[in-house]
Amino acid sequence: MRKLIDDLRDLSEIEPFITIDQEGGRVSRLRLIGSEPPNAQQLREKGDLKLIRRHGELTGKILRMFGFNLDLCPVLDLSYDDEADNSLKGRCYGATPKEVIDNAGVFNHALRREGILSCGKHFPGYASAECDPHHELPVIRKSLAEMEATELVPFRALLDDLDSLMTCHSHFPCWDADRPRWPASLSKNVIGRFLRDQLGYEGLVMTDDLDMGAILNEVTFEETIHACIEAGNDLAMICHRVELVEEAKQHLEKVPGPVLDDALGRIERAKKKMAPPYPWSPERFREIDGQIWDLRVATLGEERAKVLSVEDGKRSPVETY
Repeated sequence: MRKLIDDLRDLSEIEPFITIDQEGGRVSRLRLIGSEPPNAQQLREKGDLKLIRRHGELTGKILRMFGFNLDLCPVLDLSYDDEADNSLKGRCYGATPKEVIDNAGVFNHALRREGILSCGKHFPGYASAECDPHHELPVIRKSLAEMEATELVPFRALLDDLDSLMTCHSHFPCWDADRPRWPASLSKNVIGRFLRDQLGYEGLVMTDDLDMGAILNEVTFEETIHACIEAGNDLAMICHRVELVEEAKQHLEKVPGPVLDDALGRIERAKKKMAPPYPWSPERFREIDGQIWDLRVATLGEERAKVLSVEDGKRSPVETY
């Protein structure tokens, strides 16, 4: 893994983003080569901020060891129902805005102190989604006032402490009533006018995976690439259909120059904050991995810690295909 990442880095004249979903629980992409950290729900149920801080520290250390520089977390969505089939099961740091702010804020601070950039997701929120966006487009019918009182509170509170944001594939009539079934991740009203202009966020913004059913079933590939950048995203995340990268580049070349310049400027500023990898050490890896296991035991207890979570079938339809 480390050699692969070093080789990828060597291919680029400009330091690339090397990123991963390393949240904990079932969204632990390093689980096949190391211990699985507890997930956000398990940590919040334990109710010990020291353990959440430790989780952030160890996540940062293990990612620096392998050569990553950006972690796609923390999740800032609320959990209204811990069993809901909306892709968030086990991934939320709280059922209330304050709980999310307190818990996710501690994790975010600890992760960044270890030299790994963070990403708050999924703006403006999947919490009220009644279906899984991996399969179909959720429609969230809350008013803007209702969103401001709930889902948007953690994002507003932590905005200045996040290195990046990920936008979600849900349709919000409160922003896009005149464009039915238009995903927020492609919406100029949500990203350009609200996030950028009203909230004043000037940091890095990326889409959720554009190979999810919520996008594949609604928008053509060309329109997706154009719309996501013109809306105010800086990164179009193509996470499965990698064979389309050259086609995506051709579509990007048709985006107006000033829009691309703004995105490239934000990318450049974000990259100035990236830290280099730690020197590789198998001994140090085993030491950190052992500490992650100790964190798991401290959070779940010895017996529960031995039962690892599974992916639960939450894969993109493209990956399943």
